[in-house]
Amino acid sequence: MSDQTIRSVAKPFPSRAALPWLTGAGIYVLVLAVGPRLLNDPDCFSHVAIGRWIIAHATVPVTDPFSFSMHGAHWIAFEWLSEVIYAGAFTAAGWPGVVVVATAAIALAFALLTRFLLRELAPAPALLMVLAALTLFEPHMLARPHALTLPIMVTWTAALVRAMDERRGPPYWALPLLTLWANLHGSVALAIGLIGPAVLEALLRDDKRGLPHVLRQWIVFSVLAALAACLTPYGPGPLLVPLTTLGLGNALNTIVEWRPQDFGHFGTFELLLLLGIFGLSRGMKLPPVRVLVLLGLLHFALAQARNADLLAMLAPLYLAAPLARQLKAEPNGEAAAGRRGIGLAATVVMAVATVLALVRPLYMEGPRTAIAAADLRDAGPVLNDYQFGGYLIFAGIPSFIDGRGELYGGEFISRVYRDLNLVDLPDFLKLLDQYKIRATLLAPGTPAVKLLDRLPDWQRVYSDGVAVVHKRRAPAPQ
Repeated sequence: MSDQTIRSVAKPFPSRAALPWLTGAGIYVLVLAVGPRLLNDPDCFSHVAIGRWIIAHATVPVTDPFSFSMHGAHWIAFEWLSEVIYAGAFTAAGWPGVVVVATAAIALAFALLTRFLLRELAPAPALLMVLAALTLFEPHMLARPHALTLPIMVTWTAALVRAMDERRGPPYWALPLLTLWANLHGSVALAIGLIGPAVLEALLRDDKRGLPHVLRQWIVFSVLAALAACLTPYGPGPLLVPLTTLGLGNALNTIVEWRPQDFGHFGTFELLLLLGIFGLSRGMKLPPVRVLVLLGLLHFALAQARNADLLAMLAPLYLAAPLARQLKAEPNGEAAAGRRGIGLAATVVMAVATVLALVRPLYMEGPRTAIAAADLRDAGPVLNDYQFGGYLIFAGIPSFIDGRGELYGGEFISRVYRDLNLVDLPDFLKLLDQYKIRATLLAPGTPAVKLLDRLPDWQRVYSDGVAVVHKRRAPAPQ
């Protein structure tokens, strides 16, 4: 065989075309392998229960039907579409179905992130940024509504960043994404906020004669974006949810995912932060607007641990073009030949992993044994720890408190936290009588457990490593 024939047959491996597929497939298989990890949050259970309620009633709730402490109070299921999707997956395939849906969304988001980064960067730096993003996102890798929003968030942000990089007008084609985002998750306000940096950079780069036209373009786009985000069963209600959540004040510190980053122990967040600072110290320069965006994302991630996923998924998009210019990366002209074959192989691997995940038994324990053994379904009003609220809702038992902070409010959440930790002992006793509590479902380490063991009107009826159940001996005061 001649050299010419060999060169015509042995085409170069299309790494740039293949990497998004391979990255998405690899993350899909990896996350499925640790499937139960995605259900390590009680809100996973309440989201499925809320979705089943919406399907059964063919409407969305406007008052709370799930708790007894706030029953009938105004409340909106602002993540209703995600909850319906998860409920459908649960009905079809149980908890493995829920895991598969969430994993597919996460893998798609990282595949899209890889694809957008490869437009500017060579494979090596692009994959390093994806790996850093995956590391930051890992603690929040859960089967909750935010997972379904990730591909939309990446696509919307990439569209805005590309308009900034290529000095284009607003990406009107992306507006329908906001309607979908608004019905999936309450973070749609972030999408509208991200328009600001694009407008500011457009105004700074254009001469004064073009400013009126640029400003008019982006104002129209911003208005249309706000209108698109209001196309929900609740109108603009989901846009206001972040304000309600942030209005919880000090109560946020009682919820683990809303606490600031903990630097008491060296972790991956601190490691990546230090590496980023080191990289900037080596002479990397960013445009002023990109610096502001990066500082904003860093502030959110430091203020609340759950916002580290925003830094993970969005910062690489804003850094890609400036980093490429600094590295003087040349556009890769590799042909996309063979992409279909690679895509087919990746799809087969993902399909096999999906089948294995669906047929593998997956039982989520939580306080399920305690609820059944103590017969809490017929026990009367149950005072529960915050982390058990989702399980109670899923079991059809009215919760005292659960993950819907916007429903309970900061004052109520803080009171329950203080009382269960015996910060205010008289108020804890008052709370038991005020809500006519007949049983408690608390974690073994909750201080109130030891007090209930000593109170003559209360009896421990069940305990294990997950939960402790007490029941009142005498009737609750009227």
